Amino acid sequence: MKNSNHRSSTGRQRLTAAVALSAVLALTATACGDDGSGAGGDKGADGSGTGKIVFWDNNGGVRTDVWKEIIADFEKANPDIDVEYVGIASTEYQSKVDTAIQGGGLPDVGGVGAAMLAGFAAQGALEPLEKRLAGSSLNGKLNDDMLESLKAAGDSDSLYSVPTSANNGVLYYRTDLFEKAGLDEPTTWDAFYKAAEELTDAGRNEFGYTIRGGAGSIAQALDAMYGQSGITSFWDSSGEKTTVNDPKNVEALEKYAVLFKKVTPAADLNNDFTKMVAQWDSGTIGMLNHNLGSYQDHVKAFGADKFRGIPQPSGADGKRVQVSNPVDGLGMFKSSKNKDAAWKFIEFAAGHESNSKFNQSAGQVPANLDAAKDPWVSEAEPTKLAAEALSDGSTTIVQLPYYLPDWNTISKADNEPNFQKVLLGKMSAEEFCDTLADQLNEAQAEWNEQKG
Repeated sequence: MKNSNHRSSTGRQRLTAAVALSAVLALTATACGDDGSGAGGDKGADGSGTGKIVFWDNNGGVRTDVWKEIIADFEKANPDIDVEYVGIASTEYQSKVDTAIQGGGLPDVGGVGAAMLAGFAAQGALEPLEKRLAGSSLNGKLNDDMLESLKAAGDSDSLYSVPTSANNGVLYYRTDLFEKAGLDEPTTWDAFYKAAEELTDAGRNEFGYTIRGGAGSIAQALDAMYGQSGITSFWDSSGEKTTVNDPKNVEALEKYAVLFKKVTPAADLNNDFTKMVAQWDSGTIGMLNHNLGSYQDHVKAFGADKFRGIPQPSGADGKRVQVSNPVDGLGMFKSSKNKDAAWKFIEFAAGHESNSKFNQSAGQVPANLDAAKDPWVSEAEPTKLAAEALSDGSTTIVQLPYYLPDWNTISKADNEPNFQKVLLGKMSAEEFCDTLADQLNEAQAEWNEQKG
């Protein structure tokens, strides 16, 4: 039985109102002669192509070192441009940008991934980049699927972010533990569930799997749901109703959620990705779902010979379904007063050498086609396998509706607590899926109405 979530609906209405209000405030500030402090809606200027620009890294701390290397290379090649680096933790980035959109202080360039693109674009904060790209050295040199993913995230023909990488979901597993137990590698969902159970000995603090119950849990849960159900579209044929609460997805979630505390540590209930990865790296847990970004952490923890990172398990029919492979990129904020210099930095960072350097450090799939052919991609097995899975026709990607301005609120604030209730047995998988579906259908209807 469906459970309508009135409180969540009200929250989305507040978010929509906030977006609309910020747009009005920005337009008002522009009309009144804004002082150029970098608020959303400011038109900015091309500038001289020299001088200072500010870059906000959306994964500060984790990627600070490699970005500082790329910036040093850029400044050496462009001595008349200075780049001020500001590293912001991924968990704080969106709120910091939203605050700057309304109050001023936006940078010239910032990390703009698929998941947050729609919210920034809806507030008029991002500069369209398709014309600059068409006239640049990057034209024809970037992965078409990643470009399309970023366009789809904004649900428009405009390109608001130049792709730098795809950070695919990966199933990491301990080869030494699997060999000791005589288990087949978890390339299918049946093998995954069998291994999760057989590798668990809670009395000895040994577990078959670690499940993400804290921040960021919804995308991982959706990946498990669609991966098992084999449903290949997030919306039905009408484009108005989500498939999230399809009975096959509900059944898949039921099977996945009961793993908690049965074959996973109890601490998983509140684990975000950093705690989950650290727990896997320091313990005797058989399997971990994360993305390519944690590969180097696992190499440091185990060495390259005690684990593998493989694409998500396939169904009984041999087909693999995954939710959107997260595409990250670099966007230019419309308020920049030095857009020509900002574009030079984006073009340099997405070029062959810099893009290869960044993705080798991150262990992710390069967006630059020449970088994707560099030797290190073949040497980093999870990246190689992920890149092949995206290009060899073995994997169907279910595109998440990143274009919905309410997507992050629905998938985080509204439903991460509900997913924890499912893990604890306080909410059924059906109720969770129906609640999520109601919210998504309402958000889609609002979006279609605004577009129409």
